[in-house]
Amino acid sequence: MAKEEEERDLEKFLKNVDEISTLVQRLNSDDLSVCERAMDEAEKRLQLLEDQEEDECRTTLNKTVISPPQVPTKNMDDTTPDGFMEVLEKDARERAKRRKENKSLANALKEKGNEAFLKGDYRMAVEHYSEGLGKLKDMKVLYTNRAQAYIKLEDYEKALVDCDWALKCDENFTKAYFHMGKAHLALKNYDMSRQCYQKILEINPKLQTQVNDLLNKVDQQEKAESQEKLALQELESGKESAVTTKNLLQALSKPDQIPLFYTGGMQLLTGLMKDCTEQTLFRTHNGFSIINDNAVIKRCFVTEGKGEIEEALCVAVLKLWQAVCNGNEENQRLLLTHSDMDVLLPFFLTSKVPSIQQYSLSLLLLLCQTQNGRILVLNHVDLTRFKTWVQTNLCALLTLIRILKNPEIAYPSTLHQCIAILGNLSTDAVIRKQMSDCGECWDACLGLMVKCEENENKNELFQENLYATLGLMMNLSLESLSITEVLAEEVSRRCVCLLNSEDGGILTRAAGVLSRVLSASVRAVEETVKAGVMKKMIKFLKAGGQTASRYAIKILAVCTNIYYEAREEVTRLDKRFSLLVKLLEAEDEIIVGNAALCIGNCVEVPGAASSLLKSDIVKILLKLAGGDVKEGSVQLNAGIALGKLCTAEPRYTLQLEELHGVEILNSTMKYIKNT
Repeated sequence: MAKEEEERDLEKFLKNVDEISTLVQRLNSDDLSVCERAMDEAEKRLQLLEDQEEDECRTTLNKTVISPPQVPTKNMDDTTPDGFMEVLEKDARERAKRRKENKSLANALKEKGNEAFLKGDYRMAVEHYSEGLGKLKDMKVLYTNRAQAYIKLEDYEKALVDCDWALKCDENFTKAYFHMGKAHLALKNYDMSRQCYQKILEINPKLQTQVNDLLNKVDQQEKAESQEKLALQELESGKESAVTTKNLLQALSKPDQIPLFYTGGMQLLTGLMKDCTEQTLFRTHNGFSIINDNAVIKRCFVTEGKGEIEEALCVAVLKLWQAVCNGNEENQRLLLTHSDMDVLLPFFLTSKVPSIQQYSLSLLLLLCQTQNGRILVLNHVDLTRFKTWVQTNLCALLTLIRILKNPEIAYPSTLHQCIAILGNLSTDAVIRKQMSDCGECWDACLGLMVKCEENENKNELFQENLYATLGLMMNLSLESLSITEVLAEEVSRRCVCLLNSEDGGILTRAAGVLSRVLSASVRAVEETVKAGVMKKMIKFLKAGGQTASRYAIKILAVCTNIYYEAREEVTRLDKRFSLLVKLLEAEDEIIVGNAALCIGNCVEVPGAASSLLKSDIVKILLKLAGGDVKEGSVQLNAGIALGKLCTAEPRYTLQLEELHGVEILNSTMKYIKNT
């Protein structure tokens, strides 16, 4: 029996020897993935040992119980089973320690590489990332960072190799697929690039929007290459318009000619831009640079008091750009990404010369007709630079609004930029009045609310766009005279639906818009009360928060001021007016004024006034009515509330007399008579 046990122990020992030998071989493997798995196994063995030591667990061998202190630590004979395991465990501990040290060094080198990358020193970045990989060759982010640097250096093959290594470290590393797709695109491997981007979507379906954008860029570049091949073929075949286009561009490239020379050449060139071939030849023969970088043309652009010659040249340029970009997305991209266009287009749009202003606006409208054009305009042209001009030019404002009115939801990030621009412009009183008076603007906002609500749970950007849209609507609703009864009803319905949102920011802004539009429509107030909004606003007030409380108490004040059922609802929800009375002591005077108004409205409900007899309501309201506050509505509403209390319950008049408050109340009677 003992012999059988001895044979089993020997067999177990030999098995351990085989496993350890295999593990050591794998640790020294040149294959990164094999080495990585071996390191994980070694660390697991080490962790098992540490756990056993912490638990003071005993190990049995040959039926003999041996506790850890009894294991010799010096001159260990590694031919014995326990000796061999001790050597292995010590080696694993040392490896884990070295790995931890190397990881720290690799991270430090990664940061150095990132700093060099941000400075534009991509070769130095590559050196730092490579040194980091020398310390820790399975650090995936070092591979993708180095791949990004290689792409900047236009060394796309090396970038692809690094992305492959990163994917060996983590097969679901989307960043590696992103850079790999970018490298393939630069090498014109369009199908490979698409596969990389589609793989990102398989790994993370939430990146649908970003992947669509990337795939769109692949399609655009492939289409542009196809156009260029066809244009070259037609040029080589001797097509007259193609040859003439090339010759005219060569003529226009001559420096230091008189402005009329360039004007005439561009007018002829514009007449040739009738199909994609000529548009493409314009781009491939540096047409944009020939015009934008010409010193004579530039001088005409920036001349303040433009004469007929300068005006004619500027108009010729704008007409040519329009002809070149009409239906050609690659030309649109090259035009708007030129270094001067972010300044030049707003400069033309603000020109005092009517013809220049007209044709620059036509160009902007053309560019904004397509989704890609809108992306380019919003990314490369600072439209806020011509705020002053927008104040007096409704056409420009409508251009921006129409970008919102027909958005492509596949690109919510672009939409977000456009909403932000309009939100920025709406802070100007003159522009805000124009926007609020514009039915198209409100229609666009309402349409956006619907689309963003439908997609709210699909992407965070939709929530951001909804939040931004509500902010824009809050600004527009400051112009209360522009809000019609029908508009108030439509906006109120949308905002009431949003009060069920789980997003605190959206919920608060929806309440903000609602508080500003409700007063324009009795029907909107009735629908809002019937939808149970009074209860939600009471919850808002109980939760606290200055901004949310402002909107909530304003909604309660407006509804109770217009609709009797709202007064009954608030009286039922806030028994003895404990919450409203507490708000009278708030630091925010707007909250105080609306709370006083709400109390004054609600005490008209039979029996409501008597519920406050045991409170200090008279003393509090009297202090507010006679106090020195910045908000005149506080004194007004407190005086009104006191008057209504005395009317509803005569015993309040006695309290007033005891506090010598009749004189104070009389001073506010002129306001009460007007209510």
